[in-house]
Amino acid sequence: MMLLMQVTDTAAKLIDTAQQATQQLAKLPDEELRFGDLLIKGGWVMIPIGILAVLGLVIFFERFFTIRKASKNESHLMTQVRSSVQSGNLESAIAICRNSNSPLGRMLQKGLLRIGRPIKDIEGAIENVGKLEVSKLEKNIGIIGIVAGIAPMFGFLGTIAGVIKIFYDISKTDNISMGVISGGLYVKMVTSAAGLFVGIIAYVCYHILNMMVDKVILKLETDAIEFIDLLEEPSK
Repeated sequence: MMLLMQVTDTAAKLIDTAQQATQQLAKLPDEELRFGDLLIKGGWVMIPIGILAVLGLVIFFERFFTIRKASKNESHLMTQVRSSVQSGNLESAIAICRNSNSPLGRMLQKGLLRIGRPIKDIEGAIENVGKLEVSKLEKNIGIIGIVAGIAPMFGFLGTIAGVIKIFYDISKTDNISMGVISGGLYVKMVTSAAGLFVGIIAYVCYHILNMMVDKVILKLETDAIEFIDLLEEPSK
């Protein structure tokens, strides 16, 4: 009977203790996982990842607007040049091309300045100017490709450095609790997530710019062929 009373008393105390612990936990404020805090906890590796992100975005927007300006419709330019060439007014055609301040205008201007020479020479001059214009459009696009490649590597580097630090702390404190390991890991995984995010965005931006440049190249080649056909018309 005494044993039964002791067991009952112990059970009651345990239930009491559990209820008190539950009440104390309920009073604790919920810990929110804030994005800014995570970035700060990512450590020093977040600094180069942030620099890469800013560099990639700056180059992307600068190239985007430059290429879009170069890809504007130049049908009116071709119409004016055609009209001036057919009327024999080459000086007017050259002035129109010079004032256009566009890749196509500079290509046509070079071709007009070579009129009187063999068609092959004119084609070669236009092609050389076209290559220079394309290289100007592609300037710094490769840097975005580099950002897309190395940003995830910095992320993985941060995670590996974090894991090394966790195991070093364990070896010093002899504390192998799951809380210590998982807490350190989730913070250090932030660097991997940030690196992958920056890498994906840079990868997409890189290919967007390349597609825009390809469209400009196709348009310039089409207009150059039309210009050569225009020069050959009188000899037909």
